Amino acid sequence: MFFRKKVGIDLGTANTLVYVAGEGIVLNEPTVVAYSIEDRRILAVGDDAREMLGRTPGNILASRPMKEGVIADYTTTSAMITYFLKKALKGRILWPEVMISIPGGSSQVEKRAVVAACKQAGASDVYLIEEPLAAAIGARIPIAQASGHMIVNLGGGTSEVAIISLGQLVVYKTVRVAGTKLDEAITTQLRKKHNLIIGERTAEDIKIKIGNALFNEKETKEAVIEVKGRDFQTGLPKILALGEASINEALQKPLKAILEGMKEVLSQTPPELASDIVDKGIVLSGGTALLKNIDRYTTYYTGVASFVVEDPLFCVIRGVGMAIENLDSFKEAIR
Repeated sequence: MFFRKKVGIDLGTANTLVYVAGEGIVLNEPTVVAYSIEDRRILAVGDDAREMLGRTPGNILASRPMKEGVIADYTTTSAMITYFLKKALKGRILWPEVMISIPGGSSQVEKRAVVAACKQAGASDVYLIEEPLAAAIGARIPIAQASGHMIVNLGGGTSEVAIISLGQLVVYKTVRVAGTKLDEAITTQLRKKHNLIIGERTAEDIKIKIGNALFNEKETKEAVIEVKGRDFQTGLPKILALGEASINEALQKPLKAILEGMKEVLSQTPPELASDIVDKGIVLSGGTALLKNIDRYTTYYTGVASFVVEDPLFCVIRGVGMAIENLDSFKEAIR
């Protein structure tokens, strides 16, 4: 008997995760592709390509083919999906069934682009599942019940805010502000305040090490790290000691945009579901939920208790994996 492999993909702006039925999560690599500009030949994908970000010579380009959760560069994305499928299935791509997560409220064009990219990579059937739903399944929220659950999936390119009841999205909003926008805010802050130019990898490292959504000088001792970059005025390399408070200030604008999205969704929520959410709280998932004190920040500004799920980075892919292994029970959620 010939069994087709079932594969779940969380194609994120920052990271791509692949789940193979029966094996679990087999791959977690950055969504980065390096190709030569002359003949568009793919040179490296994933971890190897991320190492090249900002370090390539003129004839090689390392870039992220996904922008704000949407395919920005179709050919490259398709080649990248093929690479990830080959790696996950150890080179044997025999028309696998693929389920892939998409931002809530994606347009028809965006959906078709994802399906076409998967088919070109060798998938037989392609199922689409909306990210907030996948995140809710992965967070083990009983989404089929007739009660409201609020999930905020903070990814790399988009923040998905959704109210879920009876296995469907009731109110949702995709805010095109997330992890990469936080990195950009850090880069801008350092250039304006400290005359220091840094690359996107350094910005991400700073965010991971001393990023803090809610910093209170009275409560905690400020963490300080050394940052290396280029001086904006002299053009020479420069080292700077950077504190948590300065980064906290930089992160406020993008965090406020995410918060506005959450408030908008809450303001459109039917009153019965809103009372459920006050009882249960807001669930935060996605890689950006790893930002220090993001749960306290959300609780402070919305007045609703918030908590981060276990392993937030793997939340969506766990949900996609559970959905593809139990296709029949999740038929409602799948497009």
